[in-house]
Parts: sequence; C-alpha cells; structure tokens
Amino acid sequence: MIELFAFPSSPNSLKPVIVLEELGLDYKLSHIDLRKGEQHGVHFKAMNPNGKVPVIVDRGITLAESGAILVYLAEMRSQLIPFDPSSRARVFEQLFFHASALSPAFLQAFFANIRKDASEEHKSNALKEVDRVLGVLETHLETRSFVAGDDYSIADIAHFGWLWRHDAVGVDFTNIPRVKRWYEMMSRRPTVISAIGKVSALSG
Repeated sequence: MIELFAFPSSPNSLKPVIVLEELGLDYKLSHIDLRKGEQHGVHFKAMNPNGKVPVIVDRGITLAESGAILVYLAEMRSQLIPFDPSSRARVFEQLFFHASALSPAFLQAFFANIRKDASEEHKSNALKEVDRVLGVLETHLETRSFVAGDDYSIADIAHFGWLWRHDAVGVDFTNIPRVKRWYEMMSRRPTVISAIGKVSALSG
C-alpha cells in the first residue's frame, strides 16, 4: 500500500490525494504536523532532506516533490497523462508553469496575507503577481476545456491544489470567468470532494 505523508491545509498535499482517488489506488495517509515542526524530524528528513510535504513511500521507493509524485502515480496506471508527444508536452508545460509561476505567486501572496508585519504594498504586489498568473491561465482556458487541452490531466490537479486555497490568499475569480468555470467544475468532481475530506480529516 502507498503511504502518503501530508499536512491538512497544504495545497501540495492535496494534489497526490486527488490522483490516488482518481486512480482508485489503495493508500494510507500519515499526518506530518508542520506547526509542530515534524517535517524537520530525523525520520522525515531521512525521507525528504528538503523537509517538505508531500512524500510518498511505495514498494521501496520514496519520492518527494508534488509534481514528481503526480507523474509517478499517473504513469503507474497510464492515466491522467497522455502518451501522444504533443499532448504530453502540453501537460508538462503546465506542470512547469505551475512550479515556476503559479505556485510561487500563490505562496508569496499567502505569506504576505498571514504575516502581521507585511506592508500593504507588499500584499498588493503579491496579489498583482497572482492576478497576472491567473490571467495567463484564463488565456489558456479560452481555447481549452482543461488547462493542458481537451482532456483532464495531472496538470489540472496541480493547479487546483493552490486554487483550492484561494480564499486564504485573498483571491476571487470575478474577472476570470473561465478560471471560475474550470474551478467550479473541478470542485464538483466526486474524487476531488473525497480527497479534500480525507486531507482535512488529518487535523483530527
């Protein structure tokens, strides 16, 4: 059975749980309490020296980084990731866009929003970058049903992880109707609903 080490409100922790639900794989969720610093413990650092969730352990393989985990799980079942080279490249394009632009923008805005010493200018600049990257996503969705094309993929799951936390960042979808449509469609998926419930339940 796959063991997934995760934290309840972590966008990156949610992503592999959605994939596991989509693929119908057996897995065990283990809580790593970031607030208590458990990610810096000897046992966890042995699995991921970077000290971050998520981490999966599967048949002797230990793997960190949410993007790598999504690819690994999708390729196990040959689902949620296309074989056609051009379609596959579009999925990876979105995964890299997520890692280099969307995720860092949301993370910076999240920290700016929760830090008591963050200036209004800092918060405003952070939200401007979030708005910019969401504008890029809006443009992609002008001609696509899903973020990487006409088929649902791990790229959608990657983006959804952070958009799931949009309220904590202070973002709304008023001016990006295509992103709003896509987000609402994702939110209605039974597997996504189940994954959110299971990750949230880790907090006990």
